[in-house]
Amino acid sequence: MNTGAGRYAWPASARERVSARPSVHPSPRPSPLRGEGVAWDGAWRWIGRRIGLRHVLVLLAVLIYPWVATPFFTFQIGAQALALGLIALSLTFLAGYGGMVSLAQMTVAGIAGYMFAIFATSGTDISLRWPWGLAVVLALVIATVCGTLIGWFSVRTEGIYTIMITLAIGVAFYYLAQQNYSLFNGFQGFQSVMTPAVGGVELRAPIPFYYLSLFWALAGYFFVAYLLRAPFGVALQGTRDNPRRMSALGFNVTAHRVAAYAVAGVIAAVGGVLMVWYNGLVSPGSVGTSWLINILIIAVLGGMRHPIGPFIGAVVFVLLQNFAVDLVGRERFNLLIGAVFLVIVLFSPDGLLGWWAQGRRYLQAQFAPARSGGRREM
Repeated sequence: MNTGAGRYAWPASARERVSARPSVHPSPRPSPLRGEGVAWDGAWRWIGRRIGLRHVLVLLAVLIYPWVATPFFTFQIGAQALALGLIALSLTFLAGYGGMVSLAQMTVAGIAGYMFAIFATSGTDISLRWPWGLAVVLALVIATVCGTLIGWFSVRTEGIYTIMITLAIGVAFYYLAQQNYSLFNGFQGFQSVMTPAVGGVELRAPIPFYYLSLFWALAGYFFVAYLLRAPFGVALQGTRDNPRRMSALGFNVTAHRVAAYAVAGVIAAVGGVLMVWYNGLVSPGSVGTSWLINILIIAVLGGMRHPIGPFIGAVVFVLLQNFAVDLVGRERFNLLIGAVFLVIVLFSPDGLLGWWAQGRRYLQAQFAPARSGGRREM
């Protein structure tokens, strides 16, 4: 071994110790396969640190759910909650991690639904009847661009002004869809929107549509969870907490916020296409003021501090929507939703996840053994 100056140049004392051991040879360079093994081991350890037993149980539960539930609960409750939760996830990403409360996320989803109905096949004559795959791509692209433009208009404001601008945009699109007949077919909208079939499987059937919604819900959840730990997500949370300091550090606050609207637009657009497949139609009522508020209610119900919150809120909302109507009447349903929303805001600002965390801490404090080894006094 060359012990002179160069790549393996060592101090004199080290050279003397090595020369005293003639049987010692330099370690061989690790093989590529060994390096890949180390990388995979690191990846599995990273996954193991972040995925616990409860995550595995929840995943198994949602996978088994359609095989033990009735078609009504599979389609009307499970699939609808997943699609609505995906739209609410876009709002949670903006409001919870970007500090931007946008009431136009259902508008972005409605634009995606309208674009699919226009380009694909429906019972309305003005539909272009293009292939459904091309219609999906165009719907997602156009809705994402619209979501980005909404962000470009609103990111220069904060607080109540952002809420009012996005609400105004949502209301404006509602009246545009209601009064325009050449493009949006007026108040009738598009009826009997065709849901595609893949390999002979009708995607609107309860079990296929549930798994389709579950796939995109999991994709949205893991994408947001990953993005929040990425440099972009960390910078976005920094702009939420102190935009002036982030700007002083060299970050473009406006660009980060507009990019966040673009990401949220993609998520909401996917949820909008799922909703038009679920309903089989899209109309101005799909993007009305009530639905703009409902998405905010769903996000707040579950909790805005974790990506799973919107899906929990969507499940509660859909259950109330389907069963509370029989108890309180359709006219008083909004009153019930408002009461639940008020209770959540007053007693648990972090939504149902906040109550879960409080109960968990209470149980740990009551039943965890005392660290000192003594007996806990009750």
